[in-house]
Amino acid sequence: MSNLDALHARAKALNLRGLIAHWTEAGTAGWVEALLDWEEQERGRRSLERRLRAAHIGRFKPLADFDWAWPKHCDRAAFEALMALDFLAEASNVVLVGPNGVGKSTLARNIAHQALIHGHTVLFTSAGQLLGDLAALDSDSALRRRLRHYARPDLMVIDEVGYLSYSNRHADLLFELVSRRYENKSTVITTNRPFAEWREVFPNAACVVSLVDRLVHNAEILAIEGESYRLKEAQERSEQRAQKRRRAKS
Repeated sequence: MSNLDALHARAKALNLRGLIAHWTEAGTAGWVEALLDWEEQERGRRSLERRLRAAHIGRFKPLADFDWAWPKHCDRAAFEALMALDFLAEASNVVLVGPNGVGKSTLARNIAHQALIHGHTVLFTSAGQLLGDLAALDSDSALRRRLRHYARPDLMVIDEVGYLSYSNRHADLLFELVSRRYENKSTVITTNRPFAEWREVFPNAACVVSLVDRLVHNAEILAIEGESYRLKEAQERSEQRAQKRRRAKS
């Protein structure tokens, strides 16, 4: 393909109808390539802004500031491999398991942000928000529309599964969503409970075994062990304030 043909293909992809209509006059002009560059860059910027707003990732600590030395156990190499996003092409899942405060949500947000800047659609939500939203819908048609909304993103992050207990209806709704995304789109789950304890999260729900089966099939499961990093930071802030008070008195 010649350079002129490549420029014409880019103009068609951008749907610049006026330029295409006058291609025989304008195609060889020196400014055309620069115009196409500007249009592609601006559309890329606007697309990223739209996807960032829709993703609801919120503020988070970037991976460069994550204290890998704090957890007693965390497979850094396995996590950094996830940042290559190969699991998205395979529509496989990721499960981050560990106690409160060890950085699961931070790591999940970094994966979500990496996916966004590489052009993917992303949605970040807590399990409580997700299931509360779905359970509040009264009509079957509204529920189907909402399930399609949650099934659509290339990557969905469901944060904090296991912090609350849910009814059988909540379990059925999560199972329905996971089934819709299963082997079609990737889902990242953060949980403070091993799967053996998910029956306590969804007491008496008949679908728990099937739910877990769909989540873990062809999934990367990363266990993080350690004390709460948030508690560590709170203690450090408290010590810093105490030192300031002591210096002020001396």
